[in-house]
Amino acid sequence: MSDVRLRRATPDDVDFLLDVFSDDDVRPFLAAGKRLDRETLAEEISHQRDDPHASGRYVVEVDGERAGTLAFERVNLRSAIARLGGLAIHPRFRGRRLADDAARLFQRHLIFDLGFHRHEMVVYGFNERAQRHAERAGWIREGVKRKAYRRDDGWVDGVMYAVIREDLQQ
Repeated sequence: MSDVRLRRATPDDVDFLLDVFSDDDVRPFLAAGKRLDRETLAEEISHQRDDPHASGRYVVEVDGERAGTLAFERVNLRSAIARLGGLAIHPRFRGRRLADDAARLFQRHLIFDLGFHRHEMVVYGFNERAQRHAERAGWIREGVKRKAYRRDDGWVDGVMYAVIREDLQQ
């Protein structure tokens, strides 16, 4: 069994993150309008030091080796809601359900360490692999935003998921 851990990304992780995000099997499933270049990632990593509860880019490590990434941003301070995204596992580590383990660790970290009550994510409707992952990792499907996102020359659905504190206390 592998030892899966999460840690905040540092400037030393930018090349690794670029490698993951540029993979042909990752890129089509990431937010179409999100910039994921060296400058943007370096700025994102730097910004998380200013207010660690407002946002964060994390690195997934397996047995001490970088294996993937995920991120969050606070979307509602008063109601303690975070939006998660950018979960991607490097091709060398796929097929071991590491994303499931990482997502469960991240859920607990956001709720019990950072004090969020709820976290949400939206998965493209065509991304069946991510939907299966979400359900295995304990996300609760809350609905579908019909034709919510412009993708290439058309519109795609967004499937909404959430986890609340009570889901993790059962």
